[in-house]
Amino acid sequence: MSFTYNRTVRFQNTDAAGVVYFANVLGICHEAYEESLEASSINLKDFFTNPSVAFPIVHASVDFLRPMFVGDKLLISLIPQKIGGDKFEISYEITVAEVVVAKAITRHVCIDASSRSKQELPEEIIQWLETNHRDAESAERRKSREIM
Repeated sequence: MSFTYNRTVRFQNTDAAGVVYFANVLGICHEAYEESLEASSINLKDFFTNPSVAFPIVHASVDFLRPMFVGDKLLISLIPQKIGGDKFEISYEITVAEVVVAKAITRHVCIDASSRSKQELPEEIIQWLETNHRDAESAERRKSREIM
Protein backbone atom coordinates (compact mmCIF):
# COMPACT_ATOMS: atom_id res chain seq x y z
CA MET A 1 0.00 0.00 0.00
CA SER A 2 1.07 3.62 -0.34
CA PHE A 3 2.98 5.17 2.52
CA THR A 4 0.69 7.01 4.93
CA TYR A 5 1.41 9.74 7.43
CA ASN A 6 -0.96 11.04 10.11
CA ARG A 7 -0.91 14.68 11.11
CA THR A 8 -3.12 17.12 12.99
CA VAL A 9 -3.62 20.63 11.60
CA ARG A 10 -2.25 23.21 14.04
CA PHE A 11 -3.20 26.87 14.44
CA GLN A 12 0.15 27.94 13.00
CA ASN A 13 -0.77 26.16 9.73
CA THR A 14 -3.82 28.37 9.15
CA ASP A 15 -4.46 31.80 7.64
CA ALA A 16 -6.72 34.68 8.75
CA ALA A 17 -9.74 32.83 7.33
CA GLY A 18 -9.05 29.91 9.68
CA VAL A 19 -8.12 27.39 6.97
CA VAL A 20 -4.76 25.84 6.16
CA TYR A 21 -2.65 28.40 4.32
CA PHE A 22 -2.04 27.18 0.78
CA ALA A 23 1.78 27.07 1.01
CA ASN A 24 1.65 25.06 4.23
CA VAL A 25 0.06 22.14 2.39
CA LEU A 26 3.37 21.56 0.57
CA GLY A 27 5.18 21.70 3.90
CA ILE A 28 2.86 19.03 5.27
CA CYS A 29 3.47 16.91 2.15
CA HIS A 30 7.21 17.31 2.65
CA GLU A 31 6.83 16.03 6.23
CA ALA A 32 5.19 12.89 4.81
CA TYR A 33 8.04 12.53 2.30
CA GLU A 34 10.61 12.74 5.10
CA GLU A 35 8.72 10.16 7.16
CA SER A 36 8.60 7.76 4.20
CA LEU A 37 12.36 8.08 3.71
CA GLU A 38 12.97 7.43 7.39
CA ALA A 39 10.60 4.43 7.32
CA SER A 40 12.80 3.01 4.54
CA SER A 41 15.86 3.31 6.82
CA ILE A 42 17.27 6.34 5.02
CA ASN A 43 19.17 8.51 7.48
CA LEU A 44 17.53 11.94 7.20
CA LYS A 45 20.53 13.87 8.48
CA ASP A 46 22.78 12.27 5.86
CA PHE A 47 20.12 12.58 3.16
CA PHE A 48 19.51 16.30 3.59
CA THR A 49 23.04 17.37 4.50
CA ASN A 50 25.04 15.07 2.20
CA PRO A 51 27.41 17.41 0.36
CA SER A 52 27.62 15.25 -2.78
CA VAL A 53 23.96 14.72 -3.79
CA ALA A 54 20.81 16.85 -3.60
CA PHE A 55 17.18 16.34 -4.69
CA PRO A 56 15.68 19.79 -5.29
CA ILE A 57 12.01 20.15 -6.12
CA VAL A 58 11.71 21.45 -9.68
CA HIS A 59 7.91 21.41 -9.87
CA ALA A 60 5.10 21.44 -7.33
CA SER A 61 1.33 21.69 -7.60
CA VAL A 62 -1.63 21.38 -5.26
CA ASP A 63 -5.33 20.97 -5.98
CA PHE A 64 -7.53 22.05 -3.09
CA LEU A 65 -10.83 20.18 -2.97
CA ARG A 66 -12.12 21.13 0.49
CA PRO A 67 -10.81 23.39 3.28
CA MET A 68 -8.74 22.03 6.16
CA PHE A 69 -9.22 23.49 9.65
CA VAL A 70 -7.39 23.55 12.99
CA GLY A 71 -7.76 20.18 14.69
CA ASP A 72 -8.48 18.23 11.50
CA LYS A 73 -6.84 14.82 11.52
CA LEU A 74 -5.08 14.47 8.18
CA LEU A 75 -4.06 11.24 6.52
CA ILE A 76 -1.44 11.90 3.85
CA SER A 77 -0.85 9.06 1.39
CA LEU A 78 2.09 9.31 -0.93
CA ILE A 79 3.21 7.35 -3.96
CA PRO A 80 6.66 8.06 -5.39
CA GLN A 81 7.45 7.13 -8.98
CA LYS A 82 10.68 7.15 -10.95
CA ILE A 83 10.24 9.25 -14.10
CA GLY A 84 13.76 9.02 -15.50
CA GLY A 85 17.27 8.10 -14.55
CA ASP A 86 17.68 11.36 -12.66
CA LYS A 87 14.09 12.29 -11.66
CA PHE A 88 11.21 11.15 -9.51
CA GLU A 89 7.75 12.43 -8.72
CA ILE A 90 5.66 12.05 -5.60
CA SER A 91 1.85 12.08 -5.71
CA TYR A 92 0.11 12.97 -2.45
CA GLU A 93 -3.51 12.54 -1.41
CA ILE A 94 -4.69 14.26 1.76
CA THR A 95 -7.87 13.05 3.42
CA VAL A 96 -9.92 14.07 6.43
CA ALA A 97 -12.37 11.45 7.71
CA GLU A 98 -11.97 9.48 4.47
CA VAL A 99 -12.82 12.53 2.32
CA VAL A 100 -10.12 13.72 -0.10
CA VAL A 101 -9.41 17.38 0.67
CA ALA A 102 -6.29 17.97 -1.45
CA LYS A 103 -3.99 16.36 -3.98
CA ALA A 104 -0.41 17.42 -4.62
CA ILE A 105 2.59 16.55 -6.74
CA THR A 106 6.27 17.29 -6.23
CA ARG A 107 8.87 16.53 -8.90
CA HIS A 108 12.49 16.13 -7.82
CA VAL A 109 15.72 15.95 -9.80
CA CYS A 110 18.97 14.42 -8.59
CA ILE A 111 21.97 16.70 -8.87
CA ASP A 112 25.62 16.77 -7.90
CA ALA A 113 25.56 19.33 -5.10
CA SER A 114 28.89 20.89 -6.07
CA SER A 115 28.49 21.24 -9.83
CA ARG A 116 24.67 21.48 -9.78
CA SER A 117 24.59 19.14 -12.77
CA LYS A 118 22.07 16.33 -13.09
CA GLN A 119 23.17 12.85 -12.14
CA GLU A 120 21.65 9.39 -11.91
CA LEU A 121 19.58 8.56 -8.85
CA PRO A 122 21.58 6.73 -6.16
CA GLU A 123 20.72 3.13 -5.35
CA GLU A 124 19.08 3.87 -1.98
CA ILE A 125 16.59 6.24 -3.67
CA ILE A 126 15.88 3.76 -6.46
CA GLN A 127 15.17 1.15 -3.79
CA TRP A 128 12.86 3.57 -1.92
CA LEU A 129 11.02 4.39 -5.16
CA GLU A 130 10.61 0.76 -6.18
CA THR A 131 9.47 -0.42 -2.77
CA ASN A 132 6.90 2.34 -2.26
CA HIS A 133 5.60 2.26 -5.83
CA ARG A 134 5.30 -1.54 -5.87
CA ASP A 135 3.46 -1.49 -2.53
CA ALA A 136 1.06 1.16 -3.85
CA GLU A 137 0.34 -0.84 -7.02
CA SER A 138 -0.39 -3.95 -4.94
CA ALA A 139 -2.82 -1.99 -2.78
CA GLU A 140 -4.60 -0.61 -5.85
CA ARG A 141 -4.99 -4.14 -7.31
CA ARG A 142 -6.43 -5.39 -4.01
CA LYS A 143 -8.78 -2.42 -3.87
CA SER A 144 -10.04 -2.98 -7.43
CA ARG A 145 -10.71 -6.68 -6.67
CA GLU A 146 -12.79 -5.64 -3.64
CA ILE A 147 -14.95 -3.39 -5.82
CA MET A 148 -15.75 -6.17 -8.29
